[in-house]
Amino acid sequence: TLNTDGRGIATMTLSRPEKRNALSGEMIERLAALVKDVATNDDIRVLILAAADPVFCSGGDLAWMRAQMVADAGTRRKEATALAMMLKALNEIPKPVVARVQGDAFGGGLGLMAVCDAVIATDNARFGLTETRLGLIPATIGPYVVARVGVGKARRFYVSPRLFGAEEAKDLGLVSRIVSDKDLDDAVEEEALSYLKAAPGAVAEGKALLRRLAEPIDQEVIDASIDALVARWESPEAEEGTRAFFDKRRPLWDVD
Repeated sequence: TLNTDGRGIATMTLSRPEKRNALSGEMIERLAALVKDVATNDDIRVLILAAADPVFCSGGDLAWMRAQMVADAGTRRKEATALAMMLKALNEIPKPVVARVQGDAFGGGLGLMAVCDAVIATDNARFGLTETRLGLIPATIGPYVVARVGVGKARRFYVSPRLFGAEEAKDLGLVSRIVSDKDLDDAVEEEALSYLKAAPGAVAEGKALLRRLAEPIDQEVIDASIDALVARWESPEAEEGTRAFFDKRRPLWDVD
């Protein structure tokens, strides 16, 4: 959902609480459409990316990912491309984006954080790239996670499914500020209001310049991330990992 107040602050809310706000194909399509609307709406100057309780985003919807493993090649590529292009649109939106993070942010949820300009998280939030536990890899989110934290820090968590807390996430550069649950809304509001003191055109051009100064995430990089995701969806490990999840058992490689 998207709500806008009279000051020019819009809040886009992930709203699948019964699925822990996991990213389904339908949700990815809806997010992409909302990002496009925000990008072209001159009345919106700041975007807050929030989520319905209890968590921010548990990652990709497992049922959606499982469906890709039995889909035809064209469908798999279409779904992977939709996810990649939604992230690209949010990364390149000419408005500042503030993430409001509570509970868990795993996989794709961490990818969403990586394309935001500021991330305010609660002190009890948990983070992790859990894909490898399922036989997958953080593919389409990869370019943005690495751009956010750098290759050196990414090595600490990129292919490990371990979970870590807010302090480590801040040390890695994934989180900008840590607050208590009761202070979360005030902190997000404070961050969003700071951007209203900046000229909108300057913000847009500044964000564009910042992307040019960094390692470019061009179409070649995005295509490589799509290829990697599709290949993993087709792998025996991904089939075993997702089957184990739905069977409520440990995958074959999970040993003590």
